[in-house]
Amino acid sequence: MTNNFSKYQTIIDDFRGKVLSKDFEAEFSHVTKNIPKTERFLLKMELKRLANPCTRLIDLRGHVDGECRAFDHEGRTHYLDDIAIRVFEESFADYQGYTFGVYEAVMNTENNFRVIYQNEKNQIKTPNVTVKPAKVFEKSQYPAQLFSFGPYFNRSEERMNFAIALQVHFSDDKMVEGTCSDISVNGCKFRFNSVENIKIRQIITIRFSGLEGEFQFDKKEKFTYEVRNIQIIEGLQLVGVSRVYTSPEEKDGFKQFLKGYIQGNKRRYKINLDNTIKALQSRSFEQFALPKSNELPIFIEDVQGKLAPRFALTCHNNQNIFQYWQDEKRQSTLSYLVTQDRFLRIKKAAMLGKSVLVYSFIHVSQGKMYFYTADNVQLDEDADFMRQYLGFAASKESFAITQLNYLALNSEYADSPLTLSNTIAKKDEYLNIPASDDVKESLSRLTAIITATNITNKEIHAFYQALPFDNINTNKLKNFGHKRLVESVNVDDVGINYNNQRQEPRFVYKTAIVVDADGVISQGISQDFSTSGLKIALDKSSLLKRGDVVNITFPQLQKITSSFDLQSLPYEVMRVNTSKTIINLRVFVEKHQHIGRAFFKALIQKNREKLTPDEYAMLSPGLAKALRNIYSASLQTVALMIQTSGSRYKIEAVTTNNKNSRILSYCKQLSDRNHHYNLYPLLSNMQATSLMNTTLKKLQAGDRPVSDILYIAINPENEMVDKAVTTKLDEELQTDKLKKIFIKNALKRGEFFCIKVVVSRTDDPDMQYLNPELSYISSYAIHRGKQLEQEIWSVAGVVQVFDITQEAMMRFHLIDD
Repeated sequence: MTNNFSKYQTIIDDFRGKVLSKDFEAEFSHVTKNIPKTERFLLKMELKRLANPCTRLIDLRGHVDGECRAFDHEGRTHYLDDIAIRVFEESFADYQGYTFGVYEAVMNTENNFRVIYQNEKNQIKTPNVTVKPAKVFEKSQYPAQLFSFGPYFNRSEERMNFAIALQVHFSDDKMVEGTCSDISVNGCKFRFNSVENIKIRQIITIRFSGLEGEFQFDKKEKFTYEVRNIQIIEGLQLVGVSRVYTSPEEKDGFKQFLKGYIQGNKRRYKINLDNTIKALQSRSFEQFALPKSNELPIFIEDVQGKLAPRFALTCHNNQNIFQYWQDEKRQSTLSYLVTQDRFLRIKKAAMLGKSVLVYSFIHVSQGKMYFYTADNVQLDEDADFMRQYLGFAASKESFAITQLNYLALNSEYADSPLTLSNTIAKKDEYLNIPASDDVKESLSRLTAIITATNITNKEIHAFYQALPFDNINTNKLKNFGHKRLVESVNVDDVGINYNNQRQEPRFVYKTAIVVDADGVISQGISQDFSTSGLKIALDKSSLLKRGDVVNITFPQLQKITSSFDLQSLPYEVMRVNTSKTIINLRVFVEKHQHIGRAFFKALIQKNREKLTPDEYAMLSPGLAKALRNIYSASLQTVALMIQTSGSRYKIEAVTTNNKNSRILSYCKQLSDRNHHYNLYPLLSNMQATSLMNTTLKKLQAGDRPVSDILYIAINPENEMVDKAVTTKLDEELQTDKLKKIFIKNALKRGEFFCIKVVVSRTDDPDMQYLNPELSYISSYAIHRGKQLEQEIWSVAGVVQVFDITQEAMMRFHLIDD
């Protein structure tokens, strides 16, 4: 018996939906008279099977090259894309019901990955047959929406979707009829069917003719409003206005009527949730992206005209940058990176849309660290010495290229209240606590943000290592060395986090410790402790890694207690810095109570007033939250959000506060959809996207990010996207000469970009931070709330996009023809 009816597909298509007709038997016998009797019987059974009613639900999410959405039909909810919906409706009409024929037609659409794979397999087996390439390989549009981080505009009152007729009266006695789209106690939004001559801040009067059956107006009563915003969408003019009161508000009967009317009808007409939904989407992406930042935001303080770094926002990904700029005493040397003179150069470069590149290395002598830095502006003054300096610097293992960008600082962004804070935040007031006076005092001295990004990789380092530096002028070299700090510069390391993950207070405490790691003994001192954790600094670099279990002995503390045995206490390694000397530990308990936990608990209880709280805890959450809000509202770096869709990944959201960045400007030009960006330049290279997907599947949230470099050529004159854009991975251009040829050809035809992409696996969302707005949305639109929650939990990774074209062009000019 065979189930392969492909050779009879024409007959099956002709008899779709005809099995139950009166003349089926006669027609079928006539058409199949030349088919063997056994096969004729099986074919008839197949036609009857396809006509049988089906109750299966169809979920194509992750199985087709298309965006699936809920498709409700006869009480069932399927998840189909546009092609599947069209096939469903056509097959349903043919079979006159939902049958197995409809089900199988939908499961075998042309863009189904299984069908595409089968077609490819068949094409390999029959190379002489011309087969049209599958749609997935012809893709030239990778549409994505842009989401900005803060400020999230707070509506002081709820708006109700409410369509009624109204009359708008202008000062010149002109009257235009319009339709209200939403209304609040102190404002409304209405639309005109044509574009009228109306301006922001213009005073108008409105007669709510559609409400005359609900409210007893005085004869021809009109109310004064001020125009606050205007939009024109597809020929319709949308105008937002706020009420202007000419009499004491408490005596305004219309206002009192609206309060009661909206409260009593908001479930009937539905609350306008657009502002809250947009804010929640941006907040959720912000919460995923910022803790995975690969740039170090440095806040510059102005004290009596002297500029110096004061705070640095750190996370797991950018901690290596912060630690690079520390001397042997762990004192910050960020003042070497951002000097007062260099700050002015960074600010000037920002006005020209450029960055400042700092080439640095560290010389170690007699246990002391000496920092050397030179930026591209300084090196441009002497082309011959530039090559020598870069070659000499790159000969050191500590060589680094740091890209510095300037961000304007606006302390008004320190607070990021919830939308509709007066309605939502009664039970979540802690989320809306404004910055304290102490925090505002600290912020008042801050003048700018400088972002530092380490753009060095093995290939770039190797390029500069090849530059000769024989007979380098040592006197010139000394000019780029920094004098050692006489006094320590106080630069506070402030963590980027949304949920304070410290479950107990930490206290600064230095005491000698001995570490035993499988017989390898190390000496050091503690830096801080809590009941369940410990941070230590070792005298020498170790081989410890996350997950190792070590035994800690406290010789000095043992001398002051006989109640506790403080020898060989097991701790688990939770975090190790890049130099392998700073170790974060957590108590390791197998069977019995941990003596160290009991000891430190007793120590805290008896000496709480004497112990010094961890400085980080003093900074967080007030100052840390304020700095984070300011940074996120000023953020210029582009990030792509990776979300799961069934068994595959998708990128349909871009985050940045700089929608006019060079790369995004071209992505917008290449898009065939309004208000969308086409990410073809970043995602079209199949080798790059495949590598990214494979990498993300292997990454854990705590792992180091993985980076790569893309070389992109864009010819804006070519209207065909796939012809206009060429994207190559760094490894595809295997030599510096090939890179130079690619750059020259790109500049000859249009634009060249060198993009560093950094892929990180995201942590789980902190729903406590997102729940107030999500719960509010769900209370009025439960399906929308569930959809938003699914979208939040679908975020799996983030790709930060750094434009390093300026550095690539500098290398390009150093390559000999």
